[in-house]
Amino acid sequence: MNAQDRALEPAGWRQGRIWTYLIALLASAAALFASFALAAETLQLARHPGIKLDCDVNATVSCSTVALSWQSELVRFGSLSLPNAFLGIAAESVFTTLAVVGLAGCRQPAWLTRCTWLGSLTALAYAYWLLSQSMFVIKALCPWCLSLMAASTMQFMAFSHSTVTVQALPRTDGPWPGLARSLRKYYRLGFDLMVDAVWVAALVALIAWKSGSALL
Repeated sequence: MNAQDRALEPAGWRQGRIWTYLIALLASAAALFASFALAAETLQLARHPGIKLDCDVNATVSCSTVALSWQSELVRFGSLSLPNAFLGIAAESVFTTLAVVGLAGCRQPAWLTRCTWLGSLTALAYAYWLLSQSMFVIKALCPWCLSLMAASTMQFMAFSHSTVTVQALPRTDGPWPGLARSLRKYYRLGFDLMVDAVWVAALVALIAWKSGSALL
């Protein structure tokens, strides 16, 4: 690494291993808890069809409406289906473990770092897809699904941060040196804070615009 590249390296407590992986751990644990809650509600509906769940507030804020839709069971094996909540438990257990490994300072191979980032991106894409389906197709919001969406957003932000600042990927001596330098500058100058704040504000504004009256 030359002097120019060393000058671009993010520095400070917010760029370090403890902070980035601690946020990833908290977000993954929150997503895991939400997945367990969704799984418990799915079992409740299976055992007691027609039951009113605690989070069934009104026609718009209703966990059971979302849970009984086809969107909540994407994986099917013939006539059998696997609720998404159980996939969430499996995936978030892995993310929680990876966050603990990173927090402990264990050296991760590049392929594992890339898979972690791609996995968090996949989880984020699914959470946002379900949000769009809930808001515009099912026309009902599930509080636990919203919690999972928020946790998945923070999880993706944290793993993206750690990928660049802790694991140093992509590498400046790799096939995309320009991208690597741009990402390091992005975090070093704190641009991620502005982007993340706008991102979260846009999500809150969208939900408030579409279903704000029902949430109050």
